[in-house]
Amino acid sequence: MEGAKRSRDGDQEDDDSGGENQNHNQKQERSTSQERSPELDDDYFKETRPQSKRSRTLPPHQNLIEVVKGSVDLIPKAVKIWVERYENSPNLATAELLSMLFEACGAKYSIKEDLLDETDVDDVVVALVNLARSGEIEDYHSSRKKELKNFKENLVSFWNYLITESQNGPLFDKVLFDKCMDFIIALSCTPPRVYRQTATLMGLQLVTSFISVANTLGSQRETTQRQLNAETKKRPDGPLVDSLNKRLSVTHQQITTLEDMMRKIFTGLFVHRYRDVDPDIRMSCIQSLGVWISTYPSLFLQDLYLKYLGWTLNDKAAGVRKASLLALRKLYEMDENVPTLGLFTERFSNRMIEMADDVDLSAAVCAIGLVKQLLRHQLIPDDDLGPLYDLLIDQPQEIRRAIGELVYDHLIAQKFNSSPSSLTGHDDSSSEIHIFRMLQILREFSTDPILSVYVIDDVWEYMKAMKDWKCIISMLLDQNPRTGSTSDEDSTNLVRLLFASIRKAVGEKIIPSTDNRKQYHSKAQREMFENNRKDITVAMMKNYPQLLRKFMADKAKVSSLVEIVMFMKLELYSLKRQEQSFKAAVRLIKDAFFMNGEKEALRSCVKAITFCASESKGELQDFSRGKLKDLEDTLLDKLTSAIKEVKDGNDEYSLLVNLKRLYELQLLKPVLGESMYDELAMTLHDFRNLDEEVICFLLMNMHMYVVWSLHSVINCETVSEASLASLISKRDILFEELSYFLNGVEESRKYGNQLALRICALLAEEWCLFRKSNFDSSKLEMLGYCPDSVILKKFWKLCEEILNTSDETDEEDENKEYVAETNRDVAAIAACKLVSCGVVLKDYLGPEILSHLVMHGPSVTEVIKNLITCLRKTEDDISNIYMESLKRGYERYESELSCDGGESRVEKCLEVCRELAGRLSGMYIGAARNKHRLEILSVVKEGVEFAFRDAPKQMLFLEVAILPFATRLSVPDIIDIKREVQGRIVHVNTDEDPSGWRPCFTFLETLEEKCLKTEDVQDDKEGVAAKRRGRRPRKRAETERKRLFDEQSGSDEDESMSGGSDKEDKGDFVDEDAPLIETIRSAARRRALRGERPK
Repeated sequence: MEGAKRSRDGDQEDDDSGGENQNHNQKQERSTSQERSPELDDDYFKETRPQSKRSRTLPPHQNLIEVVKGSVDLIPKAVKIWVERYENSPNLATAELLSMLFEACGAKYSIKEDLLDETDVDDVVVALVNLARSGEIEDYHSSRKKELKNFKENLVSFWNYLITESQNGPLFDKVLFDKCMDFIIALSCTPPRVYRQTATLMGLQLVTSFISVANTLGSQRETTQRQLNAETKKRPDGPLVDSLNKRLSVTHQQITTLEDMMRKIFTGLFVHRYRDVDPDIRMSCIQSLGVWISTYPSLFLQDLYLKYLGWTLNDKAAGVRKASLLALRKLYEMDENVPTLGLFTERFSNRMIEMADDVDLSAAVCAIGLVKQLLRHQLIPDDDLGPLYDLLIDQPQEIRRAIGELVYDHLIAQKFNSSPSSLTGHDDSSSEIHIFRMLQILREFSTDPILSVYVIDDVWEYMKAMKDWKCIISMLLDQNPRTGSTSDEDSTNLVRLLFASIRKAVGEKIIPSTDNRKQYHSKAQREMFENNRKDITVAMMKNYPQLLRKFMADKAKVSSLVEIVMFMKLELYSLKRQEQSFKAAVRLIKDAFFMNGEKEALRSCVKAITFCASESKGELQDFSRGKLKDLEDTLLDKLTSAIKEVKDGNDEYSLLVNLKRLYELQLLKPVLGESMYDELAMTLHDFRNLDEEVICFLLMNMHMYVVWSLHSVINCETVSEASLASLISKRDILFEELSYFLNGVEESRKYGNQLALRICALLAEEWCLFRKSNFDSSKLEMLGYCPDSVILKKFWKLCEEILNTSDETDEEDENKEYVAETNRDVAAIAACKLVSCGVVLKDYLGPEILSHLVMHGPSVTEVIKNLITCLRKTEDDISNIYMESLKRGYERYESELSCDGGESRVEKCLEVCRELAGRLSGMYIGAARNKHRLEILSVVKEGVEFAFRDAPKQMLFLEVAILPFATRLSVPDIIDIKREVQGRIVHVNTDEDPSGWRPCFTFLETLEEKCLKTEDVQDDKEGVAAKRRGRRPRKRAETERKRLFDEQSGSDEDESMSGGSDKEDKGDFVDEDAPLIETIRSAARRRALRGERPK
């Protein structure tokens, strides 16, 4: 009956009731008890020795809480002494243990030994709650004090040792532990969080320790049963048989008693606390339940207990969900548990699969591990795994790797599948079979090489076959009799797999990283990478030329194959006497360069042959350099021939392809000579009707020549006037051509977006390279250049036109090869570069750029935000730039309004201006408001001046552009601004044009509301401060008291699951049969309400 009275309502709000006299008497009892209880020190344990039973006397009193606070090594001996004390004086020892229990919860409270049997649990709990309400407790559980850092572990160890030591005595007397459990269950249902935390910790450990003893007794019962069976066969009757029967009966009775105590704690404590508002309490409950089920399945492995693990898969706290997943995964790892888990799996398997995409990363990884166990036992169909495979290309690496392991085990190694291999008659674990299955997966991503690389990266760590270079090469060359010839799609995927696997094997990242931190590897990792290089080189050495020869003309494969040489150890060619193989590979790379015209293939060939020329040794290096020189000469000859064909009126394709090759080569090294530069410039000058793409590559190659020439001049110790004059001449020629096409693009628009973007990028790059600040006060001062205002205006006008173009660019104008270099961001970057590098005055181009902050999508916005960051670092005050950008935005609105551009366009321009002001003012947050107060004030004052310059026509500027800045000011500044605006309209008849002056009144009303709101908040703060000043200084315990009884820290069970915090008003009605503690709480609530009504 008492258990039913206590297992309840500890989750309700605490009350203020309790008798002062009772508290006073309890304090006197505790002080008396403390005077009689000297603390236990280490010397005491050193002097104590076990005595014979005859001479043993009552052991001296111990302060058990100090034992728990101290070293864990002292606990076993202290427990033995206490058990001896209990055997001699049960009531006294029990009172000591309960005092330790209460003080572990934080309350110094004791029960007199002679009143122990008469003490009611509810009365004690009410007194303890009152102690917490009055702030007279100390939180040991969550304390950060150094001396209490092991308190929780020691407390758990104490109860574990106590139960182990008591199994031959007090554990089964149905007195001691029944009383302890009553108090622990009651305390776990009280409002103070520290009580619930500590009581739950002790209660859960009791069950865990009971299970340990029950398992020991179970083993003894099995041994006794075997002995009894054997003895019965020999002699059915006899003293030994009777003794064994008696022992068996006693052991069985003890196990039954332990299980009853486990059920009592489960129903009285667990079923309430697993839904506590404190996530740590919920998590500890679920963790303990997982341990109980796995260690004592005979009682706990049934749906009655398993359902709690399933329910908490939906808990709002990630830690609780993870604890449930870990517990379930441990259960499914044991094969003998699976038959019993059938119904549970059917009910909750869908939720387990869903949790693979949990918002918490660690919980999601645990869920994937659990799904893997379900697959191992074939408890879920493959059709349910579709959403999981989508996570192969998810962003968090941990999720991808966990799914990769699942994919490997289930689809590639097929560890969970009892069906035979699709390639019958072969070893299912061979590299060929695994690679074949991997290719089946990659077929789903054939059209997207990036997604293919993601999948390869996910599985690589678990799939050893990916490192079987010889197997992959033999499959590519169709030399593997077990797999036969591969299709073109599989060959493409196999080349991607080979290239990605090689890069992974040497420590390269194949997935773009979210951060740009440099990778650091240990010595062992570096040695492993070096060994992998050797293995790759040995495997590729003889077959590499064959691979190149077979796939040289395949643009989908050649790029990856050519770059493989950059991850090989080239000196091994000489050591293995394979020089001819190396030379053949270099020749084939050169041939591939001239056989392909796509960007990726050309870039890979250039990088590969340059790597061979720089990293190989001796004869091989000379050969590589010779081939690189032959490549340059051949390219220039082909380019000359192509130019001649164009002059003769033939097709421009050959010229375009060779210009691409030249550009890719010039990205790594200088190639052009002066004569060829002049030839390109002449071609550009004489043939104005060339294809747009040809013009782009002519200009880019001329730009690269100027860049390499400038690099040579800067790094040369002695520079002749002739070389400077030549460089300036070539630069001026390039500027003339860029200016011509800039005018042509602006005037006739006969060229597409691609050329316009290239012109913007090249002009900005050249102006930055030759800006005067780079060469001031040096011998190269004559190289300095500054664009005039006319061409600068044309440049910005072209940038604006590019930025205003639609995102849906026509396919004819889009160059997919160089898409990263021909999008709208290029124009924004070019303009921002001029401002940040100081090429042009910030006061002109800066406001123009900032006025486009919110007009062209997130990518352009990020570019402009980076410019603002740069300006912040170099400029002390950018209020003028902000103000001018707001004016530009407002002028666009006025322009649309005056030219009658349509209501939608006018509204859009106004909204853009409003959003621009919001974004710029939003950068002044927190401490930045005070730091940049003068900037904000300057913007507001200049804005007011601008608005009244043509009032009321421009009055809308106040509301749209200036109001967001004004609200960022402090109240005194806002009052000054209000007075200034009011002073400007005091002698104006605003009724003549009420709609025109409406924005001004809106501006003033908003500022007035801001002042009133701020004043109200300030009054509230001052009122609270006055109350605190009127009180006595609060003790430290008051803070704990507030925390313990805060509404958010209660223990409402339903609230913890639903996430809500509102509690219904249950009225003043109290059931007559309700426990005493509920009656006191209700009375306290009534008193509190009566006290509030007069107020």
